[in-house]
Amino acid sequence: MLQDAAAQASGPSAPEPWAEPVATALLVLADGTILEGFGIGRTGVADGEVCFNTAMTGYQEILTDPSYAGQIVTFTFPHIGNVGTNDEDLESLEAAPASGVRGTVIASAVTKPSSWRSSSHLDGWLDARGIVGITGIDTRALTARIRDNGMPNAVIANDPEGRFDREALKARAAALAPMEGLDLVPPVTSRATTEWSETVWALGDGYGKRAPGEGLKVVAIDYGVKRNILRLLAQAGCDVTVVPATTSAEEILALKPDGVFLSNGPGDPAATGTYAVPVIRKLLDEKVPTFGICLGHQLMGLALGGRTVKMGQGHHGANHPVKDKTTGKVEIVSMNHGFAVDPASLPASAVETHVSLFDGSNCGLTLTDRPAFSVQHHPEASPGPRDSHYLFERFVTLMRSGEPEKAANA
Repeated sequence: MLQDAAAQASGPSAPEPWAEPVATALLVLADGTILEGFGIGRTGVADGEVCFNTAMTGYQEILTDPSYAGQIVTFTFPHIGNVGTNDEDLESLEAAPASGVRGTVIASAVTKPSSWRSSSHLDGWLDARGIVGITGIDTRALTARIRDNGMPNAVIANDPEGRFDREALKARAAALAPMEGLDLVPPVTSRATTEWSETVWALGDGYGKRAPGEGLKVVAIDYGVKRNILRLLAQAGCDVTVVPATTSAEEILALKPDGVFLSNGPGDPAATGTYAVPVIRKLLDEKVPTFGICLGHQLMGLALGGRTVKMGQGHHGANHPVKDKTTGKVEIVSMNHGFAVDPASLPASAVETHVSLFDGSNCGLTLTDRPAFSVQHHPEASPGPRDSHYLFERFVTLMRSGEPEKAANA
């Protein structure tokens, strides 16, 4: 009987011993902390500053936003990749792989795409764009850590065989330079001057196209511009010319613009400001109507003699409340920045127009002596709410009237 029992226990119906899954990806923080997970996207190693994004939609737009150059994006929303990817929801000007997001951290395993618009799985799409990813991470715990201690540098590694030199990865993470002092615009800016005519997307039609020639002439300085910003400028009736970040003030003025747009972008604004600020200052002195977003807002602040400061956790998400002090309205907006303008450092001619209701940080300014204004958030809403689309009409009104007060009341 004992022999029969032993045979039965060792037979086909006996439970298999527990097999611990092998980690195929690691996130190694600069302090030596190692988080294990499962690889997705490009195999290999990438490094950058780890931030978190609270948006519930638009992961493809986020992962192609040039403002994230040099960063590893942690998504707080667990279901990333569930609608797949497509060729329409790209935000960087270059459709091919470009220097932008270094890596991504995701909570849940990526499921099969469920959207009729999907043309590829997130895994293959990340690989094609050179983005190293990791899933199976407790992103809530990582987010709480960032909120308490700030955005850490880290290394993200993906090896299907699970072979890692952990000590080497720790050393690499610890040796990474801080974001302060880094000019990350050169890899993401346009290489040449181009014309832009694409307008916003419509169901059944895709993106529209505007015939140039009769609109207001806008020169957009590309510090890492997003496509939907340019689309909304074109939709508002502007003939848009996109120029590289290092274009001189003389070259811009030679284009005879009705207005100049200062785009979003990555890195430390003070570092980019070494070549951008003199150009912006010249344009402001020439009283060219000017509108800045995100990095463009920060650069305008620097051009006015102000200063920028590094934030602890930054603002990254599509659910940030901002008050427009010119109208008294509260908007829910998209944000993506790790630096902020210090309003106390600005001259009296720069009036604060927008403020974050999360932490009171500056989110907008307008000049009383020159036709210029800027905002810290992303009014193009890709992804995010469209509460701030009116700012593009405000810019059009400013170009037509040259008077900030009329533009603010538009």
